[in-house]
Amino acid sequence: MRKYLLPGLIIMATLLLLAKIFYLQVIDDSFKLQSENNAIKKEFDFPERGYIYDRNGKLLVANQPSYDIMVIPREMKNIDTLELCKLLSITKEDFIKKITKAKKYSPRLPSVFIPQLNKREYAGFQEKERKFEGFYTQKRALRDYQVHYGANIFGFIAQVNEATTKANPYYNSGDLIGKQGLEKEYEEVLRGVKGVKYLLRDKHNKIIGSYKEGKFDTISQQGKDLTLTIDADLQEYGTKLMVNKRGGIVAIEPSSGEILALISAPTYDPALLVGRQRSKNYTALYYDSIAKPLYDRALLASYPPGSPFKILTGLIGLQEQVIDEHTTFYCNHGANFGRFMACHCGYHALQLNNGIYRSCNSYFGNTYKRIIEKYPNSFESVDTWANHVKSFGLGQFLGTDMPIGAKGLVPDSKLYKKVYKGAPIRSSYIISNAIGQGEILTTPIQLANMMATVANRGYFYTPHIVKKIKDREIDKKFTTKHLTSIDKKYFEPVIQGLADVYNPGGTAAALHVDSLQICGKTGTAENKIRVGGVTYKLQDHSIFVAFAPKDNPKIAIAVFIENGYWGSRWAGPIATLMVEKYIKGKITRKDLEDRMLNGSIQDEYQKLEDIIYRRNIDTKRNEPIANTTDNNNKETKKEEENH
Repeated sequence: MRKYLLPGLIIMATLLLLAKIFYLQVIDDSFKLQSENNAIKKEFDFPERGYIYDRNGKLLVANQPSYDIMVIPREMKNIDTLELCKLLSITKEDFIKKITKAKKYSPRLPSVFIPQLNKREYAGFQEKERKFEGFYTQKRALRDYQVHYGANIFGFIAQVNEATTKANPYYNSGDLIGKQGLEKEYEEVLRGVKGVKYLLRDKHNKIIGSYKEGKFDTISQQGKDLTLTIDADLQEYGTKLMVNKRGGIVAIEPSSGEILALISAPTYDPALLVGRQRSKNYTALYYDSIAKPLYDRALLASYPPGSPFKILTGLIGLQEQVIDEHTTFYCNHGANFGRFMACHCGYHALQLNNGIYRSCNSYFGNTYKRIIEKYPNSFESVDTWANHVKSFGLGQFLGTDMPIGAKGLVPDSKLYKKVYKGAPIRSSYIISNAIGQGEILTTPIQLANMMATVANRGYFYTPHIVKKIKDREIDKKFTTKHLTSIDKKYFEPVIQGLADVYNPGGTAAALHVDSLQICGKTGTAENKIRVGGVTYKLQDHSIFVAFAPKDNPKIAIAVFIENGYWGSRWAGPIATLMVEKYIKGKITRKDLEDRMLNGSIQDEYQKLEDIIYRRNIDTKRNEPIANTTDNNNKETKKEEENH
């Protein structure tokens, strides 16, 4: 029996091998598409990308036809180079450079020679296409923006690079891919699926028909449409308010975490990054190192939160039971915590309510001091405080559905052990944390989410910008509730203080809107830069956070205006107008609207540019620029004058 085993195995293996060969040669000849590629031309049918709509069904991004001129280097014959260059408005040097690049990619595979021709340019080439053997046109779809705002949200599309084609077999040279914004984050959803046609060629390279009568051809599938959470009217209005200003606005629906507006200023028309001028326009935007229009300040810019952080200081003080709403501290234009923390309150005895609406440094400095001194171990105190802060989404990536974001910073014992070399931490060392200065850094979207959390009385949903994907469900993480470490009962007295910010005596009393109860908080952060080792003091940043209405809130918002003086001068009016626009659909505070629409801070930005220019002239070289912030709060007397 054993003597038949080996021959039997050999015979069985041979039969299996013959069966496989028969299957591949006779039944399944798909491998011929690879083995006979000299006789078969692979032609792609590129689908339209998915359309993008706002939350109310308004079309924001559609598509328009575009044409690429493709080249297969080995098929080029008897080309009149000068005529082709004249027809395509390129130089002979450009021609040589493009052909060299195409040959390097592949002599026998198609490469993009000239991308993104419009209809007129395509028509001119099509008339003479037969004269340029080895060249042909490939139809594609480019973006057609229906609005002139939202560039930081949409992103743009551009040709893939060599690294992408090597890493992802879906893409070939010349294919388009999403860059930045939603186009990048939802690339696989928006791009659709390419269709493929296999065409048979004769020995003269002429197309003679479909290979196997189209047996292996596939049709393209259009990308899936996105419905955004963005309110297009609110986004447009906020963009107009931010003209001649720099900063970010983020508005969120508290009950869902849906982002209603995401504005970064200065911005640009998204249509600039479409068509043959895309590369030139992108280069100009990229090298604007002062205004930085490509930099999304709403998601990336990390600033000290200033006085809005007092909201959390108060909540943590209540939760840790080191204060209650009747606890009284005295303010004599500030308080001494080893160093004097100045304040605009004057001389008052303050409790939680008027401590909030007067934005008292003394009140929240004393509250923070009690928090840090509650536990015998100062490191435990700092970590207890930090964990409360982090439960509001600060000091971490929020996990939004945008491809970028900044973590910010919430200092903890690990950081301070390094700073103080393991020595115990005294509250006076880090007292600036109480009022949102010190080491704390936040982004506008984190502050907006913080206010949404306060509006919800202690929970939030991860902020997101896509509401619906056609035929798909959105990620469950965007419908998962996140609870803070603060009990719900402690939010009411703090929220009342925020409502009183708009009432007489509050820091935003001048921004009051009839028949609309807004809860808000002003803030100011000092602003310094270092250029070439020299520190320059610039105008303070203006900050404002709010939500409305007080009960069953519909919108939470954070506004950050660089060099905007104090909270109620620029950020406060803009936040108030945005809230009224969204809730009422109209503006009653026309005085605020006119001032914001026509106002400019360009003079302050020019000072920055002049400093950099003068420094570069002095040193004959570009100097590094670093933003710095003073450890003392800057809720100046100007706040008091404003109300």
